Amino acid sequence: GGGVKLHSQGGLYHLGRTLGRGHFAVVKLARHVSTRQLVAVKMIDKTKLDVMAASHLLQEVRCMRLVQHPNVVRLYEVIDTPTTLYLIMELAEGGDLYDYILRHEGGVAEGTAKRHFAQIVRAVAYCHQLHVVHRDLKPENVVFFPQQGAVKLTDFGFSNLFQPGTMLATSCGSLAYSAPEILLGEEYDAPAVDIWSLGVILYMLVCGAPPFQETNDSETLVMILDCRYRVPEHVSGGCRDLISRMLQKDPSHRASLQEIEAHDWLQGLDDALLSPEAPPHWLSGALSPSSPRCGAPDGRQGEMSLFFLFCLKGAYTTMKMGFTLYMHGLRVIVVLTVK
Repeated sequence: GGGVKLHSQGGLYHLGRTLGRGHFAVVKLARHVSTRQLVAVKMIDKTKLDVMAASHLLQEVRCMRLVQHPNVVRLYEVIDTPTTLYLIMELAEGGDLYDYILRHEGGVAEGTAKRHFAQIVRAVAYCHQLHVVHRDLKPENVVFFPQQGAVKLTDFGFSNLFQPGTMLATSCGSLAYSAPEILLGEEYDAPAVDIWSLGVILYMLVCGAPPFQETNDSETLVMILDCRYRVPEHVSGGCRDLISRMLQKDPSHRASLQEIEAHDWLQGLDDALLSPEAPPHWLSGALSPSSPRCGAPDGRQGEMSLFFLFCLKGAYTTMKMGFTLYMHGLRVIVVLTVK
């Protein structure tokens, strides 16, 4: 047939419609010609990449090749051409957790939240065992696979390899999901920042909105740094307790993944429930033409702005972006918001 074709070692793909686009990437639906399997192809324009974006991309490919787990989106193949890098990935047909949460005002039932959250925790625990820290855990980066009845982690653009016990220093991620120590520009324990983000995700699942979300970024920032949030009345004591163990201002006080998995609230899920064969009931409205988004390449532009933070320790980075100065204690924090 006609249309754009993509040749790879794994065979021939027909490229279809666009699922999402970002600053330097487009995600397209594609079908493997011989097996008829649908995949997502992330096409990255290498000519538009700056040094920072190129290193993130390299890291994303390295980490995704390393991570092979039922709850992590698979990277099947990488095709490198002089101008474009093609990542052939598993296709998430059920949309993402962010849209799912928006459709459930006031949060989802705890039994359902528990099933989704347990799978996300499994994925993160597996990544950490391989010394991969995700650093951008948020509902937009958790996607549904209705046929498998699974949720899977995606978008490893900010991921990095860490050595247990050593600290990382790069600030990245999205404001509403970032741990206080990242916002303060401190060196941080890699696994602990993912645990904080897991706390934010669980809160959003059961409450329907983020715990730290004010009308402007500076107020949100202060709430996160003070670890100020309210849990609605309807949330059970067990769930409330688990959230509070993850959303601890001091990273050394946060629950470990082992403690999270062993927590009372997450018990009573059998493995069959974690990966049921039947598509869940919410699927009926999920496969609308607009919904398969293999995590849009740069997340949700505008709504949740990507930010970089630089502490003023002599070095100062200027970028063509708006920036705001915040004082917290005696430390100056520069928040650069990508427009």
